[in-house]
Amino acid sequence: AIMRLSPQDAHLRPGGTVSGPVMMALADVAMYVALLGEIGPVPLAVTTNLNINFLQRPKPDADLLAEAKLLKLGKRLAVGEVTISSEGEEMPVAHVTCTYSIPPRNNN
Repeated sequence: AIMRLSPQDAHLRPGGTVSGPVMMALADVAMYVALLGEIGPVPLAVTTNLNINFLQRPKPDADLLAEAKLLKLGKRLAVGEVTISSEGEEMPVAHVTCTYSIPPRNNN
C-alpha cells in the first residue's frame, strides 16, 4: 500500500518540519490499509507495536509517501514495515516496523 500526505500547517512543528506523530500516523494507516487489503475488513485488527526511526528531515514543500509492505501474515499477528520518503527524494525520511493483532475469525 502507498499512502500520500500533503503536509499542512497543522502537521508542522516549530522549525517547519513535519511532526513525528504525523509521520507515525501516516505509517500506521498505510500498514492498516496493507493488512486489510490482504485479510479483508476484519473489525478490531489493532496495532500492538510501532517503532519508528527518523532518518532525516522531510522536505518542507514536498508530499510524504509511505510505502507499506507485509513481512509476515499469520493467523493472529501481522508484521510489516513502512518506508516514508519525501516525494522526489531517494533517501527515506523514516523507517517504521509495526505489528498488528488480528482477532480470531468466527467460523460459524
